[in-house]
Amino acid sequence: MENNKLKEITSRDVDFAKWYTDIVRVAHLADYSSVKGCIVIEPNGYAIWERMQEILDKEFKKLGHVNCQMPLLIPENLLKKEGELVNGFAPEVAWVTKGGEKELDERLCIRPTSETLFCDYYSTHLKSYRDLPKLYNQWCNVLRWEKETRPFLRSREFLWQEGHTIHATSEEAKKETDQMMDVYYRFHHDVLAIPSIRGKKTEKEKFAGAEYTLTNEALMYNGVSLQLGTSHYFGQKFSEAYNVTFTNKENKEEYPYQTSWGTTTRMIGGLIMVHSDDYGLVLPPKIAPKQVVIIPIGNDKEIIDLSESIKKQLLDNEISVYIDNSEKSPGFKFADAEVNGIPIRIEIGKRDLEKNMITFVRRDTREKMQVQIDIDIINYTKKMLDTIQNDMYERAKQRRDSLTFTAHNLKEMEDILNKQPGFIHAMWCGDPKCEEKIKEIKGCKSRCILEDKKPIDDFCVCCGKKAKHYVVWGIQY
Repeated sequence: MENNKLKEITSRDVDFAKWYTDIVRVAHLADYSSVKGCIVIEPNGYAIWERMQEILDKEFKKLGHVNCQMPLLIPENLLKKEGELVNGFAPEVAWVTKGGEKELDERLCIRPTSETLFCDYYSTHLKSYRDLPKLYNQWCNVLRWEKETRPFLRSREFLWQEGHTIHATSEEAKKETDQMMDVYYRFHHDVLAIPSIRGKKTEKEKFAGAEYTLTNEALMYNGVSLQLGTSHYFGQKFSEAYNVTFTNKENKEEYPYQTSWGTTTRMIGGLIMVHSDDYGLVLPPKIAPKQVVIIPIGNDKEIIDLSESIKKQLLDNEISVYIDNSEKSPGFKFADAEVNGIPIRIEIGKRDLEKNMITFVRRDTREKMQVQIDIDIINYTKKMLDTIQNDMYERAKQRRDSLTFTAHNLKEMEDILNKQPGFIHAMWCGDPKCEEKIKEIKGCKSRCILEDKKPIDDFCVCCGKKAKHYVVWGIQY
């Protein structure tokens, strides 16, 4: 049964796109729906998102943020008040024009993002500097009419969190922008075991309406980059457009400074493409909804009692665990645990018990280890979970580093991309025309500007003129 199940997964090195879709399907993370461009997030996929929510929400609240909920629909007049935003999102906006059979007096946009709604709220609820800062976040769905979709990576409707804050000073708002990028960076590295690069977006690639955008960029196994999270500094652009004001300490009216920041279910796609293999999903223990599965081989009372005892010990020590008591063959259970990415599998069988042994299996390496029954099961399991987490990060980092290149001119950049996608470090003059020229090479885009980096050389990789920025380039999802 195990071999048959694995045949459902295309080899990662043969067809990466098909392999990705196969993993999503066989691990029951998501399925296509009757709504074009939208997916059904299945329980296994949603459980991962719940873990992401749980961990990030705690971090947000530690920093003083509170959750709220804004409407799904935005009146057209509100969306149009900030010109850059409406122009940036215009191609992706879906409109509601009728309520029942009645034509609406004004079109309603299904939210692609919520800056306009928060600004409208702030305009009536902000009075004095004493009301600041306002540190809000919402967990919600948004809709963007994407032309090409792929489960988790780019769907028309997706789940995310969007933080929206306002501050009395520019310094406070900039600190918030940096701080939230740090939260994402730690989460991606420490929890998802995904090494990423933190930097600033170019003017062309920044969020519509922002003064600047910070980003966390990761590299997938195939060398294509994925944006995992962004944090935007708006300055006073939105507060001026929406007439959001407050009375400062000098009793003068002024505009507050704003930020927004967000990350999405796209991170699930990142988890798959960085860590998984030809046998199915591989999950870092810190994000895995279930960290351990116990598989009894047979129905002997001794086997069942030991399984229950181990389960209780692990649960009492905050290790998520379940027993697979289904009426399926051991081989099927093994394959099922493997496909679904359970970090540790504990096998308890009669032959092993006769030797006073049980078997541990690591999902990431598929390595089997027999250990004595009287081992300190809690410490052994915790150490193994920590080892798996660290090893997964190091393997991902090694893979990223092996696909990181340096280019000094356009020919070198083209040669690299024709052989193998990856992160390309190269200097840039700052001219958007050079960005457009580089994009002609397989759609390569600037991923982020790295500040405080020693220059590779003094010349733009594209035009040869004096360089201003150290930039990481790559093909993106």
